[in-house]
Amino acid sequence: MDLKAMLTEEKIPLPDDFFKNIQKYKEHLQKWNKVHNLTGAKDVTTIDEFIYDAVYPVSFIPKVKTLMDIGTGAGFPGMILAFALPDTEVTLVEPLVKRASFLQFIKADLGLQNVTVVKKRVEDMTPKIFDMITSRAVTDTKMLLKLSENFRDESSKLLFYKGEKVFQEVEDIKNHKIIETKNRHYLLLGENI
Repeated sequence: MDLKAMLTEEKIPLPDDFFKNIQKYKEHLQKWNKVHNLTGAKDVTTIDEFIYDAVYPVSFIPKVKTLMDIGTGAGFPGMILAFALPDTEVTLVEPLVKRASFLQFIKADLGLQNVTVVKKRVEDMTPKIFDMITSRAVTDTKMLLKLSENFRDESSKLLFYKGEKVFQEVEDIKNHKIIETKNRHYLLLGENI
């Protein structure tokens, strides 16, 4: 089953230009990846799996005005969420020059008005409050909570893309929900989730 069919089957609400943007993104990612090694996703099937993984939470997260993705890498999940949530201001935080340059190129090429690329480590950023903070494959939950503390308040939500270890990582954390899928555990944190 192809990506469009899988996302349609899940009834994930996506904007009209989502698949057009995804197609251009995939073409650019494959070209850049050959030269710059941006991600381990080298073939179309793996890239589609990464995209599906990144966008699936749109089916359960609340609408937010601002979102920050810590350690965006080649765009997972932050850039994909920006395609899916055109009314959300998305800040992509990526310290590596080659990846930040790729994200900036995608933003310019697709004319994305809702994306800001920050080429810094999150620890070096000026504090600012976001409605939602996301991260995938950066570090464990406690470290992510520490890294994000200057960027959230009591109403902010956090969405961390985790694996099996998530259950040990949340043993003493309140106000969380784990959404399990076949290949991923999504950890949603915050008041009233």
